Amino acid sequence: MTFYYTGSRFYDVDSRNADSRNLTRFELEILDLLWRLGEASVRQVCDELAETKRPAYTTVQTIIQRLEQKRAVRRTRKIGNALMFEPIVTRQKAYRRVIDELLALFGGSARPVVAHLLESGKLTLEDLKALEEIAPKKGRRK
Repeated sequence: MTFYYTGSRFYDVDSRNADSRNLTRFELEILDLLWRLGEASVRQVCDELAETKRPAYTTVQTIIQRLEQKRAVRRTRKIGNALMFEPIVTRQKAYRRVIDELLALFGGSARPVVAHLLESGKLTLEDLKALEEIAPKKGRRK
């Protein structure tokens, strides 16, 4: 067994499964900052969060530890007392996972989601034309 320490307890790396990768909205927000920054400390992430909704330092620290447990970020080095973190998971992979979870709520069908996007005006005719061009390349029928 392989264990790693996250600051307050040890975790068994081998016992975790892919389901632990489900990301919350706030975790995605933290990841978005790390994607933009490349590498950052907890303090740097805190400073980048909007001042009006900035959580406590310890809250951000906990979220980053959870992201580390989910193998979405990793520690890269230590500068003084500050640990530096970088994202492991790509933006595309994280968003794909969120979209797959959303589609699973609708039984795997994208039709309700696409219908909503069309009705709300968030999906344009140009978007649909671009999707039509992509579909044959992916082996889909029209």
